[in-house]
Amino acid sequence: MTTAYVNRIATAVPPHDVHESFCDFAQSLFGENNRHAVLFRRMAERAGIEHRYAYVSPTGHVDGGAMNGEAFYKSGAFPDTAARMRAFETLAPPLATAAVEKLDLGSERDRITHILITCCTGMSAPGLDLELIERCGLRGSVERTMIGFMGCAAAINALKLARHIVRSDANARVLALNLELCTLHLQESTDLEQILCFLLFADGCAASLVTSEPQGVALESFHAVQVPNTQNLITWNVRESGFDMMLSGQVPATIQASLPDHVAEILAGAPVDSIDLWAVHPGGRTVLDAVERAFELAPASLSASRDILRRYGNMSSATVMFVLQALMQQARSGASGCAMAFGPGLVAETMRFRAVG
Repeated sequence: MTTAYVNRIATAVPPHDVHESFCDFAQSLFGENNRHAVLFRRMAERAGIEHRYAYVSPTGHVDGGAMNGEAFYKSGAFPDTAARMRAFETLAPPLATAAVEKLDLGSERDRITHILITCCTGMSAPGLDLELIERCGLRGSVERTMIGFMGCAAAINALKLARHIVRSDANARVLALNLELCTLHLQESTDLEQILCFLLFADGCAASLVTSEPQGVALESFHAVQVPNTQNLITWNVRESGFDMMLSGQVPATIQASLPDHVAEILAGAPVDSIDLWAVHPGGRTVLDAVERAFELAPASLSASRDILRRYGNMSSATVMFVLQALMQQARSGASGCAMAFGPGLVAETMRFRAVG
């Protein structure tokens, strides 16, 4: 059976570091409610995040083509869903293109047979798939698949599908793209739990090339864990004023309690101490803490995930690919790895991989 490999990964983020300005904005929302303001600042200091990037600048304006001009976020007049989708249509294609061009496809671009795109923060038709074909000079006959609204876990699903494609056709060359513009869905709210969700999220894009050529990391196995009776812990719905997220504070505890029963399936029977590389989606500091405890890992095991969280925040589906890219750059040949990400369901999508020369 043909083995599929992630040969290389490239990443891109928008120009503005907005983490500190968001923290200032969030505190201003609470007005005279000093209790919530103090609690928010305490949580921000403990979040393990120092930088998050967005197209929306600290002044509230949006950089990018026709979006320059009036402030996107104005107090008392935040944009409706239509305005947010127009922003997505303008801003997503150049970010996607930037990530793909960093793959340095060169003459390989004529050999791309499939495009897989994950995104849960915007949609339009014609969409990113056709934009990429035109902007990156890909063949018009390339097969296109959009993987939508699967949240932070979607990148693992894309790699799973890419593996199926390559295993069925050894000549296939799959371009996978994970793009999210989470900051287009900021809400003007005094609900502390909702504002703490916005504290995590940022914009980013990852592009990867998956083929049968033995370079990068081999995709060895996949396993999904759906935790019963957790459908309401992570939700993501289209509403009048953008996409509305609910991320329950119960998620970390649920992950910690549920994963130990599935360690054997996730690791395909391998012992935990045989895993050299852990590419865990940094859904937040407490999510990483929960995984660390569930698998009884040494503190340094999730250092790559914590570093990506610190430098970029949570970019939904793109984030685990940032972590995997960092691990690929330093992994020794033969190193064994496990990747995982979490999404609505509550579902843990997991993947075993191995570094090759």
